[in-house]
Amino acid sequence: MGWIEAALERLGLRATGQVEQVHVRPWSTVLRIPTAAGAVWFKACMPALAHEVAVVEVLSRRRPDCLPGLLAADAGRGWMLQADGGTRLRELLENEPGHRRWTEILSRYAQLQIDAAEVTQELRRVGAPDRGPAALPAAYDGLLGRQRGLESDILARLYELAPRIAELCRELAALGLPETIQHDDLHSGNVFVHNGRYLFFDWGDACVAHPFLTLHVTMRVLAYELGLEEGARELDRFRDAYLEPWTAFGPLYDLVPAVPAAELLGAVGRALNWQLVADATPPADRGEYDEAVADRLRLLAKRL
Repeated sequence: MGWIEAALERLGLRATGQVEQVHVRPWSTVLRIPTAAGAVWFKACMPALAHEVAVVEVLSRRRPDCLPGLLAADAGRGWMLQADGGTRLRELLENEPGHRRWTEILSRYAQLQIDAAEVTQELRRVGAPDRGPAALPAAYDGLLGRQRGLESDILARLYELAPRIAELCRELAALGLPETIQHDDLHSGNVFVHNGRYLFFDWGDACVAHPFLTLHVTMRVLAYELGLEEGARELDRFRDAYLEPWTAFGPLYDLVPAVPAAELLGAVGRALNWQLVADATPPADRGEYDEAVADRLRLLAKRL
């Protein structure tokens, strides 16, 4: 608590009640700290994901209106203190059928990505994993070489698919869109609503990538929450709301056909994120994370 107390003191604040453990998982610990000016939130990231703090610093400078306020940070330790973000979107959606908010959210998030493209090199420098189209094929090969327990026939199939992965990366690169930050876990649990603004948090899985890879998680979660099949036509309005800001770089009829490739490559990105957690977890405890990696790779093998 020494770092937290010192940070609060610099802000002219102090804890006014019991500190609450909100989240304790291998990849991070989150504490809620009540103060006279409202709650603040402390997050400590595992070393393998400590770059989240530096990523949040960069994004907070670029688009402070899109993230909860960053009050204090120690990028070396992977610690940060943030202002309260308001109400989590997941709770709001319980009483709002149709998820209409997501068209606004995805448009705002796409604009954040466009603005952050100007600091892509800085994001790489501070440790955001590079999963752009040029880097992803090699990352995919390395991922397959670290598999523990994936069925041998599926693993063999995934190795056979390596040229196809490289081809999909070239297809996305040919669109000419800038590489930028990609949240990689954008769903209703990672968006706040505060004074009418949408704020994005939990950037621990974020990477530098082709922006459209973000749709792998978001569109799957939307399909699940709305009781739809993945790829259902009813989801097109969310896809198009996300793509609309990107029409500054090319017409919608060129962007829409790229989405399936991006969603497939997004599965590779998710597997790589889970592999980071698995590799940093003691062998006796990492079974569920190894399985999370294998699950994404099975999905990829099935869809390709």
